[in-house]
Amino acid sequence: QVRLVESGGGPVPAGGSLTLSCVSSLTTKYYCMAWFRQAPGKEREGVAHIDTVGVSGTLYPNTLIDRIAISRGNATNEMVLQMNNLRPDDTAMYYCAANVDRMSYSLRTDSWSYWGQGTQVTVSS
Repeated sequence: QVRLVESGGGPVPAGGSLTLSCVSSLTTKYYCMAWFRQAPGKEREGVAHIDTVGVSGTLYPNTLIDRIAISRGNATNEMVLQMNNLRPDDTAMYYCAANVDRMSYSLRTDSWSYWGQGTQVTVSS
């Protein structure tokens, strides 16, 4: 069973920054990871996709590409999402997702096999 644990969420004022972290239980470095978010009453949406360790490819939605960055953390099993210039409509539960081995770049929820429990981000105006 793959376990993903998110952290780093919390309250932040509009215009502020936040760094989210996701740690996986996977021991292989050949897996892709992604961040999704879901606001109350809305569908879960993709925020960022990063390819396996050793491949630097990423994917972002056009609406967020100027304000977020996904990267691998210092540890092989860690992924980080840096969010800048946060807005109230960024308020959501943020989820980490993973797939073993490489895959086509995707921000669709049905493309991902493993999910974390989420970390709440609340941006105040």
